[in-house]
Amino acid sequence: MTNQSEGKYNIKAISNMLGIQPGTLRAWERRYKMIAPVRNESGHRLYSEEHLRILKWLVSKVEQGFTISQAVSLLDKQEITEEMNGESRTGDRLYDLSEELLQALLQFDETKAHQIMNKAFSLYTIDKVVIDVLGSLLVKIGDLWENNEITTAHEHFASAVLRARISTLMQTFPHNGILPKVVAVCGPGELHELGLLIFTVYVRRKGFEVIYLGSSIREEDIEVVVDTVKPRFLFLSCTMRENIDQTLGIIDELQENKEYLHVGVGGLAVNSLPRHVKEKYKDHLVGSSKDDWDHWLKSNL
Repeated sequence: MTNQSEGKYNIKAISNMLGIQPGTLRAWERRYKMIAPVRNESGHRLYSEEHLRILKWLVSKVEQGFTISQAVSLLDKQEITEEMNGESRTGDRLYDLSEELLQALLQFDETKAHQIMNKAFSLYTIDKVVIDVLGSLLVKIGDLWENNEITTAHEHFASAVLRARISTLMQTFPHNGILPKVVAVCGPGELHELGLLIFTVYVRRKGFEVIYLGSSIREEDIEVVVDTVKPRFLFLSCTMRENIDQTLGIIDELQENKEYLHVGVGGLAVNSLPRHVKEKYKDHLVGSSKDDWDHWLKSNL
């Protein structure tokens, strides 16, 4: 593939922007020839804006669970350019759909809610709708409920409708058999699955096979699942502060007995922990954003 614009970034800058090692970049270029950086007078690689767009697209596909060879085979420069140019317009439309869906759910209108979701899926890819519409809406509903701006009935209805749709859609995400298995469950006493469901969508989108257990189950049952599945990761969600001590207790016990297991925890109750407790459990805190989650997973793979 040919270079179409002047190089401006060195390999270190590109590596930092993409979050991948320079050696990986060189290997991709050598094996797949998807870009051809120019060389400066010293012989060092220089990458153009076009190269950066292509590499960002490839990295996003790898993060969704594709191998780099599969991603390269899907590569279409024109499609990438059109996607980048239409990003702002798409964002506005997705926001509008999310607001329409929120109003339908707050009116307890399940039929209209499904019509809006069907419309979204007809316009955009499954993963984009799940993350950018349904996922963001789950966050907003959770915030409205936490701030007493909607009733528990609204929260339960909206969550039930979205959870059912997302649960069905998650089965359509391809999972990468090379990646380890994941178990996701709410902490003891936790009935609200919003945060965990959002995180599970993210993990499934990355290509992991997830055993989703949902709301709280008995602590001994969690251990049975872990012993049966032998996952690499167990993710716990805790929203209510009164449940956080038991949730952290599960981490202590499992990490003592299951050396192969990496336990992550997140949720509103975790975010409000005192600093000294956060420091003690810092290796288990997955954070609250996609960037945090990316960093945690990469650190433990």
